[in-house]
Amino acid sequence: MKTAIVTGASSGIGLAIAKKLNRLGFVVYGLARDFSKTDDQHEHFQKIVCDVTDTKQLIEVTKKIKEQEKDIFILVNNAGVGYFGPHETLSPKQIETMIATNLQAPLILSNLLLRELRKSKGYIINISSITAKKSSSFGCAYSATKAGLSHFGISLFDEVRKSGVKIVTIHPDITQTPFYDHLDFQEGDVPESYITPECVANAVETILSQREGTVLTELTIQPQRHMISRKNQIKRSK
Repeated sequence: MKTAIVTGASSGIGLAIAKKLNRLGFVVYGLARDFSKTDDQHEHFQKIVCDVTDTKQLIEVTKKIKEQEKDIFILVNNAGVGYFGPHETLSPKQIETMIATNLQAPLILSNLLLRELRKSKGYIINISSITAKKSSSFGCAYSATKAGLSHFGISLFDEVRKSGVKIVTIHPDITQTPFYDHLDFQEGDVPESYITPECVANAVETILSQREGTVLTELTIQPQRHMISRKNQIKRSK
């Protein structure tokens, strides 16, 4: 069985992708800080508690996976965190955490796994954000980290495409996930105003279904209607 590694796999988009990859026949190593509320018990879903912002821990976990699995085919860089509000209201720690989670960790994991992915002619799938593609008032730092991730994907594909490695960036718009639980806004209250984690997981399946030699390097997924509901407070969310 081929192996996939998915970060932020305890809920939302990451968990939906992990479940999809299990159904497609992959052994999935899911990385997250806390799996206590994760209900999936698939025999080939290996839950690994790991804080991706801890580089030492990330290196150790990746090394153990590489020792156990010889056919690593997919890396999904999904883990993400967002703080929103006027830029001057963010703390330096919040900015640091977004950079470490949204940008630094994907770059490090890609660095650690590229040799294996060259051998398998596999995939790096980066879960970026629609905010990477446009101006994002009150989300300047968050969108900057996602724009950096998107640019990394474009550049890395040009760097490694001759080796057979596929680099794909997905740009989801507002998605019905726990990401918004503690923010001051969320998706609208009608299904046409948001996408679901399963929509992104289905996009991953579409990416993997292309003929050898064809790569969907970028996908943007949006709801039919643009609608955001405001709440009361702005806090960090995962």
